[in-house]
Amino acid sequence: MPSSLNSAPVSIRFFIPDDKLKPYISTFYLTEVSPEKGQRLGDWLHPEWANLRFTSGEMPIAALGDAEPQAVPRFSVIGPTSKATWFESGAMRSWGIGLLPSGWSRFIGMSAELYADRPLDGSTDPATAPMAALHDIIFDGKSMGPVREVSRISAFLTEALDRTPPDNPLIAAAHAILIDPELRTVQEMAERLTITGRTLDRLCRKAFGFPPKLLLQRQRFLRSLAENMLNPDQNWVSSLDGQYYDQAHFGRDFQRFMGMSATEYKALPHPFLNAAVHGRMAAAGAAMQVLHDPAAESDGST
Repeated sequence: MPSSLNSAPVSIRFFIPDDKLKPYISTFYLTEVSPEKGQRLGDWLHPEWANLRFTSGEMPIAALGDAEPQAVPRFSVIGPTSKATWFESGAMRSWGIGLLPSGWSRFIGMSAELYADRPLDGSTDPATAPMAALHDIIFDGKSMGPVREVSRISAFLTEALDRTPPDNPLIAAAHAILIDPELRTVQEMAERLTITGRTLDRLCRKAFGFPPKLLLQRQRFLRSLAENMLNPDQNWVSSLDGQYYDQAHFGRDFQRFMGMSATEYKALPHPFLNAAVHGRMAAAGAAMQVLHDPAAESDGST
């Protein structure tokens, strides 16, 4: 069953993949925006793993980091990110597929580092173009409803999975260690995987998009941001992950990942992120994709 949280005029519903796809997909998510006539809604989206998005209606605009805003294509792909994305939309309907590192390896197959912090038109890139057919499969002009649409997406991906190379078990093992909030150092991560630091660096760049030190930094930052978004009455100090030395340490990370101060971010409206964080938490047990545990059990109910 899906979980939803409506924050009119934004609705985001999350759907848990079946067991065959769960190691590769965090969630399927349907975003529907129904603003007043002529109105557009914007938000700053936090760093994530890779996402595939299929959109109908008014095309949104987006900008990663300090890039100039660009129109989002009907089939957009963005690799793993370490920067915030400005996103603005009018009336639209969009299906998203959250690709976990193992999913990127299976479905895309290219080094994630080549796509890191890089949005693109999925229909024009040779590695992602085979997925473009999903747009017309989802939006075929018939009113099928979200459950039927997610069933079509699942069927497409399951069939595609049968044509992909086998898993690299080291990716799943590294992911399981990375999301452990007790993990503190790159050396500890390498030791727990029983590989050298150099091998870990190559693995992380290829499968996760970034060197391991940046991945650990992103994890602690997003644990703190998620805590504050789920409990907005808390001040930032109360939300800090235990790996931060002090608030100044967190402030430097906030500027690095979001391109603004925590105070500036807190003062902004978050119509998309508020809906996403609470809806995702209810459906998948993790407020953000980067914190998602593929092995966690969730019934997807509210």
